[in-house]
Amino acid sequence: MAERVTFASSTGPALAGIIDEPEGEVRGWGVFVHGFTLGKDSPAAARISKQLAAEGIGMLRFDNLGLGDSEGDWGDGSFTIKVADVVRAAEYMASRGTPADLLVGHSWGGAAAIAAAPELPAVRAVATVCAPFDPSHAENHYDDLVDQVLEEGNAVWQVGGKRLNLKRGMVEDVREADLEHRIAELDTPLMIMHSPTDQTVGIENASRIFAAARHPRSFVSLEGSDHLLTRPGQAQRAARIISAWANQYLQQD
Repeated sequence: MAERVTFASSTGPALAGIIDEPEGEVRGWGVFVHGFTLGKDSPAAARISKQLAAEGIGMLRFDNLGLGDSEGDWGDGSFTIKVADVVRAAEYMASRGTPADLLVGHSWGGAAAIAAAPELPAVRAVATVCAPFDPSHAENHYDDLVDQVLEEGNAVWQVGGKRLNLKRGMVEDVREADLEHRIAELDTPLMIMHSPTDQTVGIENASRIFAAARHPRSFVSLEGSDHLLTRPGQAQRAARIISAWANQYLQQD
């Protein structure tokens, strides 16, 4: 069972989401945070959320500004806004009586989940999948456009079949994002999942996140997985691991 929902972003435009309802006994609720230019229907977002729902953890996955079914212009987003919208998503879940116990973030969304968690005292656990240590890692994807954006204010970026408006404010915000201090200040159990063969965000990012984090912290190697978790069974495997790890935190009173 899935429910389509909308809620206001931190900047105003409506964000579109899907809540994958938990099957059987309800163990908890969570929010899934997708990658830089991905969306709620990307393989990692959809498959992990559906598997967690099948194991009793209902998940909200939503499109960021200008992606998928959400309103707004993607170029008006930034790391700061993405983090703020994760907070809005969790607030929406609380407003419907299903407060989020768990944040799960894939790729750039993993960094955003870590950054948002301190602002969400109800969140009991955070899991990242193939996340970068430094949010400015995203610039590697559009580095050939950076000079044009900084000089002219914007440029059209063709990526993954999308035409996205890359703006100066986003580029500057991403460059200034500081995740290291947020990791060190995170007072929430953290599980870091990463593939040693990830060709997009290298495994060294997981090592740096782990080293910066405080206990309780855990690391799981996703051998054989690609960055987007598109290979059969890989996203579901990650979800089952998250489900088992999070169980002790979800059942706290």
